[in-house]
Amino acid sequence: MEIWINPACSKCRGALTLLDAEGADYTVRRYLEDVPSPEEIRAVLDRLGLEPWDITRTQEAAAKELGLKEWPREAGSRERWIAALSEHPKLIQRPIITAEDGTAVVARSEEAVRDALGRGV
Repeated sequence: MEIWINPACSKCRGALTLLDAEGADYTVRRYLEDVPSPEEIRAVLDRLGLEPWDITRTQEAAAKELGLKEWPREAGSRERWIAALSEHPKLIQRPIITAEDGTAVVARSEEAVRDALGRGV
């Protein structure tokens, strides 16, 4: 299991606390420092069953500068969104946990973290 975190994020810290309390075996990826490649973002999106705009933090300054709210949310624009997430990792919703069963969850709640834990840790 891997968890993508921003240490400054309270939701990330909460997820780590819960994983530790449950004795989970996991690897931390500080994705602002160890930036995911477009290929890694595609793989996580596949595991999540989501599109890049579904995991984009549109209120971030970079999102506003790029005008993301006006970008089309369609298959033809998918690669543009993925490139933006890779170039501006702060735009990626967090934390994201990749579970051992090949799935992933955006773990912004205790329930989501527990869901990931239940997927074979």
